Amino acid sequence: MSKTHVAGIGLTPFGAHEGRSGRDLFAEAGLAALNDANVHPNAVEEVYYGNFIGELAEGQGHQGPLMADAIGVTAPTRRLEGACASSGLAVRDAVRAIESGQTDVAIVGGMERLTNMSTTAVTSGLATAADAAYEGRAGITFPGAYALMANAYFNQYGGSRTDLAHIAVKNHANATTNPHAHFPRSITIDEALNAPMVASPLGLYDACPISDGAAALVLTSERYAESRSLETPVAITGSGAGSDRLALQDRSSITYTPATEEAATDAYDAAGIDPKDIDFAEVHDCFTIAEVLALESLGLAERGNGIRHARDGVTTPDGRIPVNLSGGLKAKGHPVGATGAAQVAAVTGLLSGSHPNASKVPDATVGIAHNAGGTVASATVHVLEVIK
Repeated sequence: MSKTHVAGIGLTPFGAHEGRSGRDLFAEAGLAALNDANVHPNAVEEVYYGNFIGELAEGQGHQGPLMADAIGVTAPTRRLEGACASSGLAVRDAVRAIESGQTDVAIVGGMERLTNMSTTAVTSGLATAADAAYEGRAGITFPGAYALMANAYFNQYGGSRTDLAHIAVKNHANATTNPHAHFPRSITIDEALNAPMVASPLGLYDACPISDGAAALVLTSERYAESRSLETPVAITGSGAGSDRLALQDRSSITYTPATEEAATDAYDAAGIDPKDIDFAEVHDCFTIAEVLALESLGLAERGNGIRHARDGVTTPDGRIPVNLSGGLKAKGHPVGATGAAQVAAVTGLLSGSHPNASKVPDATVGIAHNAGGTVASATVHVLEVIK
């Protein structure tokens, strides 16, 4: 089985890109990744592209061939849609193709353009990732859904808005050195607690922003990297995916995310690691409570304990398991279709030393990227390691 090497990464800044099209954004990221990898577009054999609501945001479906053309690639291409996990699923499909020996060079990435829409339109568009018949008709949007999950967690395990504020403060601090971050500025606990309420107990600083952006990766087989003498110090050694019931009311619990646990179990088994081997993590924190649920389902915190990890310094840069050194979705931004690939890019940079916060984890050899769709009805986990 061929190991999957990360040969190149490319990102646009995340934020508002007024006047730019989706194809323009993906071209920037994709061409940057090819240049970083020193791989010609003609060498690419497959394109795996993630996007969620392009039909609503830009009136553009069938985006796979469009984005391949934007970077000068004529290889077979496909678009994957898994809500916020769209490009995480794209990475997984590419890894499986490379591991099977069917593909040697793939471009993987995603894009979302959202700020050209009104907040109401974006909220409605994102809500299509929930159960339209039973959640949508009741008026549930994702701030409300995650508020339900947060309240259920507090009722079962304890915790407070102050605990969540520590997560927001941590991730904003991490974003201050990230040149691609949507909000590269610090906030205080008081700012987080006194911000406008969005859906109790979640305030403005508990929610990720509406962002535009794109991310791309060049993934290659081990034999291709060696034959071309490519600089590929990081490999994806484990990949996993999981699913859960779509609607919250159909789940046995809304204080735990089994889709993440399933994805993590598969990824850890493939890589031959345990949670204790992980040096840092990029997790899907679309809301601060989502970081807590991710930590517990990934095996990085015991159930009921993850809520205190930021407050206790466990997940800060100098803690036992730094989390979201990129700033996370909370401060780095969340261009939905790009997020999964961007997380893998961040982990790659942190392990290779090219990320601005790599100095916070100088001895790290294992990192993970966790990407989730909706209220974690879909999830992917990727293990990345420094190649010895």
